[in-house]
Amino acid sequence: MMVSFFDQFASPSFLGVPLIAVAIALPWVLFPTPPSRWVNNRLITVQTWFINRFTNQLMMPLNVGGHKWALLLASLMMFLITINMLGLLPYTFTPTTQLSLNMGLAVPLWLATVIIGMRNQPTVALGHLLPEGTPIPLIPVLIIIETISLFIRPLALGVRLTANLTAGHLLIQLIATAVFVLLPMMPTVAILTAAVLFLLTLLEVAVAMIQAYVFVLLLSLYLQENV
Repeated sequence: MMVSFFDQFASPSFLGVPLIAVAIALPWVLFPTPPSRWVNNRLITVQTWFINRFTNQLMMPLNVGGHKWALLLASLMMFLITINMLGLLPYTFTPTTQLSLNMGLAVPLWLATVIIGMRNQPTVALGHLLPEGTPIPLIPVLIIIETISLFIRPLALGVRLTANLTAGHLLIQLIATAVFVLLPMMPTVAILTAAVLFLLTLLEVAVAMIQAYVFVLLLSLYLQENV
């Protein structure tokens, strides 16, 4: 029986119970907990340095009011990176290849930034819908276009993360299948294909980290417009 390449994206279940909740909760178990001693080990030191650098870069363009989001955005960044990296391991499931999960993260956070802008500075928030100096005949059209672009933002966040990870996983599976098929017939070509697969895997590691960073960075830019 032929197995579809898209079967790897199906949510696994055990006795009819979806295991996506386990896949989402697992990254938090893997994070090391800081000890009570003054001197930390190397792993916690590297983790703390990374979180501090990322948080500083993310919060630099924001004013003091936006700094309340530092813990949420840093936690979301670590969560997405860990899930994306674990999904590159063999026989694992990547929850972030599910559009429903990514939209469940993108829509509430985007809506929170919009609500904050409408509550704190409604005039400025509504002013983003109409660029300054717009000719009077174009005002209705531009307001409609800017409103549509505003509501497309969470969809773009979720679809971008889903599409990049799904495409990478499919490409890895296609090339790995080609290696196994070519190995008995053309070993030299199979070895070269395996080298390409290794380089593609390194690229996917970078994509997994970059896409998590882009997701959180765009949320911070949306927040910057509304605080």
